[in-house]
Amino acid sequence: MSFLHTSFTRRRALTVAATAVTVALAAAGCGDGGSAPTLPGKSGGEKVAQSVFDAAPVASDAEIPAGSTMDMIRKRGYLNVGGSLDAPLLSQQNPVTGEIEGFDADMAKLLAKYIIGKPEVKTVTIGTQTREAMLQAKSVDAVFQTYTITPQRATQVAFAGPYLTSGLAVAVRKDETGIKGVQDLAGKTVIVGANTPAVTALPTAAPGSKQVAFATDPQAVQALLQKRGDAYVQDFTLLASGAKANPGMKVVGEPFTTEAYGIGLNREDAQFKEFVNNWLKKIQADGTWAKVWESTLGSVVEGGTPTPPAIGSVEGS
Repeated sequence: MSFLHTSFTRRRALTVAATAVTVALAAAGCGDGGSAPTLPGKSGGEKVAQSVFDAAPVASDAEIPAGSTMDMIRKRGYLNVGGSLDAPLLSQQNPVTGEIEGFDADMAKLLAKYIIGKPEVKTVTIGTQTREAMLQAKSVDAVFQTYTITPQRATQVAFAGPYLTSGLAVAVRKDETGIKGVQDLAGKTVIVGANTPAVTALPTAAPGSKQVAFATDPQAVQALLQKRGDAYVQDFTLLASGAKANPGMKVVGEPFTTEAYGIGLNREDAQFKEFVNNWLKKIQADGTWAKVWESTLGSVVEGGTPTPPAIGSVEGS
């Protein structure tokens, strides 16, 4: 079960059935910058409890051979991650504490804990168009940034996972009534993220549409709100987090593709990829993955916790 087909809700106001056409995430911004809407029976967007990190597994010395990437990271004392600071529910810097919170950010902390023994992460902000170059140059150890696994990208980088699934969807301004899904985008000006799957999916899904590309998700959201395009096509999770933070936009229709996220790694380091995949299997099996999901993305999703995707189940992983 993937969460991409699960409905989102607005705090105390909006309940969306699984078959709903329009998904609105216009929740008011919260003071800590990382809170999420409250659902019945849920604590509501609290950051992952320290107890989850305390109980998370740590690799044995035998699992970290001398001279390996893992050994280098352990000696350095922190995991160097390429990611974002402005993606609610995924990887967002708390303006009060300075901590980076969300599903991707917390997964990175758990990998750091597994290697080093403590969740020490240094996050380097990167755009979608520079991820491959950063990994190839070993400027970062890993990329946690809703990084869709594709065969083409797998010729340049390695992917551990997948560790989450989602899909491309459509966002429009809140007052838009004529666009109810990808089927309505033919002939429209559509905002996309540079070097994202939307670039190649749109010509088939919305023939005749014109694309306007932006380097980062916040830039694309602003362009939509400024009416520089009719719609924004991006991964469902990014659109959901954007709509949560921006009451002027909403997500419409169902996701029209299925995307699998992987952890980006240097392609020449097969040993590190195997190590990260083994770690993913451990945190899926012991319930750690589920606890992180429930405290982040799961805080705005109705229904049960999804089953994590099988490691290596996607072409390119």
